[in-house]
This record gives sequence, C-alpha cells and structure tokens, in this order.
Amino acid sequence: MDVSPDVWGQLALEASQVYLTDGTAAKSPFAGTTIEKLPDKVLLHIFSYLSHKEICRMAKVCKKWRMIAYDTKLWKNVSLRPEISGLHVGSLESLLALISIRFGPSLRYIELPIELITHTVLHELANKCPNLTHMLLDFSTAMQLHDFSELQAFPTKLRYLCICLSEVIFMEGFMRKIYNFINGLEILHLIGTYEKIEEEEEEIYEVINVHKLKSATPNLRVINLYGINFVDDSHIDAFSSNCIQLECLAVNYCAKVTGSTLKTLFQRSRRLKCLLMNGTNLQSDYLTQVEWEKCSLQELDITATDLSTEALQDMLSRLPGLRFLSAGQLNGFNDTVLKTWVESGMARNLVALDLDSSDNLSEDAIYKFLCKHGHQLWGLGLSGMTHITDSLWQSVLPILTNAKILIMGTQERLGVNILVDQLMDSIARNCLAVERLELRWDPDNLRFSDKSQKAIDTLRVKCLKLKCLSLSDGRYYEITKANFERADRMTVVRTLTNCRVSNYYLLSNYKDLVFN
Repeated sequence: MDVSPDVWGQLALEASQVYLTDGTAAKSPFAGTTIEKLPDKVLLHIFSYLSHKEICRMAKVCKKWRMIAYDTKLWKNVSLRPEISGLHVGSLESLLALISIRFGPSLRYIELPIELITHTVLHELANKCPNLTHMLLDFSTAMQLHDFSELQAFPTKLRYLCICLSEVIFMEGFMRKIYNFINGLEILHLIGTYEKIEEEEEEIYEVINVHKLKSATPNLRVINLYGINFVDDSHIDAFSSNCIQLECLAVNYCAKVTGSTLKTLFQRSRRLKCLLMNGTNLQSDYLTQVEWEKCSLQELDITATDLSTEALQDMLSRLPGLRFLSAGQLNGFNDTVLKTWVESGMARNLVALDLDSSDNLSEDAIYKFLCKHGHQLWGLGLSGMTHITDSLWQSVLPILTNAKILIMGTQERLGVNILVDQLMDSIARNCLAVERLELRWDPDNLRFSDKSQKAIDTLRVKCLKLKCLSLSDGRYYEITKANFERADRMTVVRTLTNCRVSNYYLLSNYKDLVFN
C-alpha cells in the first residue's frame, strides 16, 4: 500500500505532542516537524537500513522519496535473483538502464541469474561500473547458455567471483571469453549441485575446465569448491601448481576427493592455513603420508570423512599450530585419539572444536579434555550425542569463560530431562562473551518452571553480545522469543528449522568463504 507524505506528516506531528500533568497538550519545540522536513542526507541514511525491495516501495510515495531511492549510494550491493532479494527485472533493457542510471560507479557487488547473464549486460557492467569487485553468476538452473561469441569486455577489477554451476551445461564457451579479465581474482567460489543429487547413479559431466581456469587465476588466496560431483584430487593438484598465494582451500562435499595429492599441496602451498574437507572420501593412508609437522595449517574440517583412529592420532599429534578443528561424525574419533592429542601438547593453540555425533567419545574423556583446554576455547560443539546432557555442560561452563559459540544437545528423544532454566542461568553467569548459542534438544525433553522468565532475563541482560539463540520449535522457544522481543531484540531467538549455529564463524577467512 502506498503511503502519502501527509500521513507521515500527521504521524510525526502526533509523536511530537508533549502532555502536561493535567493531560493537556503542550507545544513541543518539534511541533510541526514532519518527515518531509528532514534533510535529504538523513532520509538517505534511513533508507540505507531497508532492503532493495522495500526501497522500491518507498520510491512510490512521492517524487522526493523516489529521487532518494534512486541514489546510487543505496545500490552498492545488489542481488537480482528473485528468490534471494525479491527483486525481479522484467527485461534486459530495464537492466541496462538500471546499470547506467542507478548503479554506475557505486556498484561493488552484484548477483545475476542465468536469464540476465548476456554479453550486452556484461559489457555494460564493464563500462559503467568501474568499481565492481564482487560478482555472482548463477547458472544452476540453466538448460542452455546465451551466445557469448561477441563477448569482448568483462569487469576487470573483480576480486571475488562466485559461479553456481549447472549439472548439464558446459561452461567453456563462456569461460574462455573471460580468462583474460580475471587474473586479479583473489577469491573463487565454484558451487556444484550436491544438494540436488539423487540416489541413482547418473553420468557425471565436468562442466567447467578447472585445469584451464587455474592458469588464468594465479593470485587466488581462497578457493571454495562446494558440492561439485566431478572434482577430485587432480583438480586440487592443478590449483596448487599455480596458486602460490593460496591460504584457504575448501572442498566440502566433493565426494571424489581422497587426499592423494595433499602431500604435494602442502609442499607447494606454504601459506595454506585453512583446509575444509567435510563430506569427502579421505583415505587414511594418504593422510599419514603428509608432513603435518612442516605445514602452516591452523584450521581443519574432517567431518564425516571416515578416517581411522590411527590416522587421526598420527595427524593430530603432528599438527603444531592447529587452532580450529571440526571432526564430527567420525567413528574413529574416540577416547584414545583425544588422550594422544592432549599428551602430544598439540592442542595448546586450539580455540574452536566441534565433535558433533562423536558417539565413541566418553563423557569422562571430554570432561578431562575441557578441564585442560576449555579456558582457551572460543567455540565448542558437543551436539548429536545422547550421552552428553546438561550435567556435563553444567560442570564445564565455569571453565568456558571465553566461549563465543556453544552448540549443545541432540534432537533424538532422551530418557532424561534437560533442566534448561539452570543451564541458561549458568551460561549467563559464566559465558558473558557468548554470541551464538544453539540448544538442539527435543522440546519434550526440556524442563522449565514458572520462573523461566527470570533465567531468560538473566541471559538477555548479562550476555549483551548474543546475536543468535537457536531452539527447537516448542513452548520454551515461544517463551524465550517473546522475552527477547519485549526487550526489542527481535532477531536473536530463532528456530533450528531456520538457523543452525556453526564454529565456521570463527574461521579467519569466514567472510571470504560466505556465498549465497
């Protein structure tokens, strides 16, 4: 619904009324002030807090608001994917006009869906948006590419490029046209179709030529190959042969990666400090061949990789600088591994640990580990284990005084109840720096009293840095959400359906690894 300036003015006038003790209205010094009288700079600042979809609505109010809504300063970061931003560009002509009039030199980041990725659009971006440094190109739904034979220009200052791949469309016709323009890239995301793969075996196509791509991108610092069904160890070897600046490599959910080229990777990439291999098919024998003691690795994710106990012991006892470890869903990660790691002294620099669904770890072994190293941890995940209940957390929370991220509980129904009031109170008293908190326990296992509001109040008042509290949907979630909303903290409490907490926020390259 369009809102007229007169309505806004009346609302501002009513808000400016000051009432005397006898109830009569007194003249406020701001009486007569309406939103129309605000300086353009102030309105522009207010508009900057709105989404682009909301800004477009505001442009319909009046000519002044339309002028402000079209200010290029509000269009620095733009997503034109309707499913992400709600913005839909009806035609290429409309987009070309937007690039020229509304985006211009202010544009820094843009996301384009397949129907808007044409040579004319890319030409216009190259010519009219000289400061464009971040680009996402979404080919994931493509059944056919546009004709790029006439593509002669492409943004040349890109530092970040994200390409969402299609399962069936070969990209070489497009890629060979842009190779000469992307040698300044520092961050590359290639996003596969992992989440769309069906159980049935289907023919796999190598839809992008990684071996040619690596030759065109020698300055890459961060490479994220996510869920690409054709990526294997030869592609890791290709990038390591040409990208000497490489600091972070992520190959999460690339099932063909076995680790056969890891030894060579660390020999070539001396600056590599982050390696993320969640859901890969790592082989224990390959990992034992790596010279871990000579590498600079600080952050490692080996979740769901089925490594053996022996391989884990060997690796963790030879990694001197490890600060971040995600090692959940590993049957081989048991008490012996934890004990060997502690005795080696290689956990001395650890600040983040995730042991999700590590059913072969005992409560006693975890407690002893945290007694020694808990004080240094910024992030701890002990979720997905039925034998880890609030009793262990109550005993270790006084140690976790530096924790910023805590992930606890399992969604499986338990035979015991979780005393959530006492748990919240203990978190509030001991973990003042906590920013993200997740309780995965089934709502039927949560026990709380009429005094729950007091415990929630304590958490809200003492943990002022808390940005996210994720809970299972249920009565306790509703009580907690209402409590925070009354204090005008509307976005803190969320359901597990919509938000999951991860230690990944603590990665040194986290912002570079984010893709939409």
